[in-house]
Amino acid sequence: MKIIDTHSHIYSEEFDNDIEEVILRAKQAGVETILLPNIDVDSIGRLHNIAGKYTDYCIPMMGLHPTSVGEDWLSQLEIIKQQFSKRSYIAIGEIGLDLYWDKTYEKEQRQVFEEQLRWSIAYDLPVAIHSRDAILECVECIKNVGPEKLRGVFHSFGGSENELAEILGLENFLLGINGVVTFKNSTLSTVLKQVDLSKIIIETDSPYLAPVPYRGKRNESSYTIKVVEKLAEIFGLSLNEVGEITTENAIKLFGLKK
Repeated sequence: MKIIDTHSHIYSEEFDNDIEEVILRAKQAGVETILLPNIDVDSIGRLHNIAGKYTDYCIPMMGLHPTSVGEDWLSQLEIIKQQFSKRSYIAIGEIGLDLYWDKTYEKEQRQVFEEQLRWSIAYDLPVAIHSRDAILECVECIKNVGPEKLRGVFHSFGGSENELAEILGLENFLLGINGVVTFKNSTLSTVLKQVDLSKIIIETDSPYLAPVPYRGKRNESSYTIKVVEKLAEIFGLSLNEVGEITTENAIKLFGLKK
């Protein structure tokens, strides 16, 4: 079984007491690589610490999360951008728009998102997009910057058929699928039947969105197996086939070593 957890925050304080056990369980479950998106200026140190401790296994991204966009967004964005001159990253993330929690800084979120999309073109890196209650708005921003020059993933996809069609229309973007697909009240299983598995990569969004039967608990990379099981059910494939295809998708998108 081959699995890549393409979106995890195991550098967060929720894992301070047992990170070594979390990594071991991930490896035992078949997780070959864990990709770590940044959140804001305060999370950079933690991110680098875990990426440095587990080199070539935990690989960092760099970006400013939309819910971290506030009055100090300009200074935060400048510090985030400086990181790219100091070390290499696998992608620009976690970036995007979040219109679920608070729309106070919606205009600024758009500015920050589009600026980081331009970095994607300049640095030739994929993007990991957060799009809570904002998929169509994110697509609009991508079109503003230049969809033909951009590539990436809509992380934690849980959208409608219409939103799915908009994303697939971009051609160079994949869907990040996590524990939400196992939730009984989710329509995601039905929506995904219209997608080819070549458009899907697997993630956890740890410590959030743990799959059934762990829902409500802290999520971790080893739980990706539950996502694989659900996708195998949806697409009528074996666990190994789902693991192989989604792993290859992630390798191609993020330029990972085989």
